[in-house]
Amino acid sequence: MRILGVDYGDARTGLSVSDPSGFLAGSPSVIHEWNYERLVDRLVAFVAENRIEEIVLGWPKNMDGTAGPRAEKCEALARTLEERTGRPVTLWDERRTTVAAHDILHQSGKKSKKHRESVDAVAASLILQGYLDFRRRQQQAGGRREE
Repeated sequence: MRILGVDYGDARTGLSVSDPSGFLAGSPSVIHEWNYERLVDRLVAFVAENRIEEIVLGWPKNMDGTAGPRAEKCEALARTLEERTGRPVTLWDERRTTVAAHDILHQSGKKSKKHRESVDAVAASLILQGYLDFRRRQQQAGGRREE
């Protein structure tokens, strides 16, 4: 099962696709698109071309857990993607993923000025990997109860 992780932004949207087993996030990339409709078209095409079965969309809630304007934009994108792709979309709490992505890039030796080029792809990978790890823990917990 291939799952797509998405870090939605106004100018850049990060993407990461899981391996076929749904174990690891990988294949990070970025779509550079300001126009919402064109972004949706490109995401729909990406889902079809890559045989994506599920989408995980970063949900930028406020630190107090409330949903602000950015989270509401993501909720609208989630609804649109579900309608256009027929695939389930899970909103995934992405608080602090961009900070963690910058930390990863900094630790890898990238200059801060170069972070902008890849931070969204790294954030998408973190969103997706967090979701994949959660699913695996849920499956393991469920498996133990049935034994």
